[in-house]
Amino acid sequence: MTSDSRPPASRPRRPSLFGLIRSGLPEPPPPVDDKLLQELARQVEEGAKRRLGRSLALRLVDAGSCNGCELELHALQNPFYDLERFGLRFVASPRHADVLLVTGPVTRNMREALERTCNAIPDPKWVVAVGDCAATGGLFSGGYACIGPAEAVVPVDLAIPGCPPRPQQLLAGLLALLESSEKPGRR
Repeated sequence: MTSDSRPPASRPRRPSLFGLIRSGLPEPPPPVDDKLLQELARQVEEGAKRRLGRSLALRLVDAGSCNGCELELHALQNPFYDLERFGLRFVASPRHADVLLVTGPVTRNMREALERTCNAIPDPKWVVAVGDCAATGGLFSGGYACIGPAEAVVPVDLAIPGCPPRPQQLLAGLLALLESSEKPGRR
């Protein structure tokens, strides 16, 4: 027997794309009350169509957050919540938006960008402070780089509290916004 006839030494197996696909989700899906979610989304969709005659377009500005609120807003677009099936969608341009979502305390570097984005949204428009930091300044309030909550820079119509607010809370907040805008004396 020569040294060439030895079987090759076994190498550790490397993960492959097929191995990742077969493994499925790394964590179980979050518990979602489907009936509550469906009802909230249906009410938001009907409210948007009643108020605007079409679906609701959302524009997000991160004014200096830790990205916790953005992750929850992104969760609204994942297959578990699937926000677009209810006619709610995020848009890239503020000129196509109805609602401005602001996350995080407003930093000095983001003040002008937030003002310009708010001014670019056509009327009627609403501004929603998402999370404790956008509503109150939160943990970063009083810091040298922070101006304060979103209402220190732009007029805020609704604040959705939470650190970060859950996707169901975000949907309930949007519904409350639409319901409050239908009352007389509101824009």
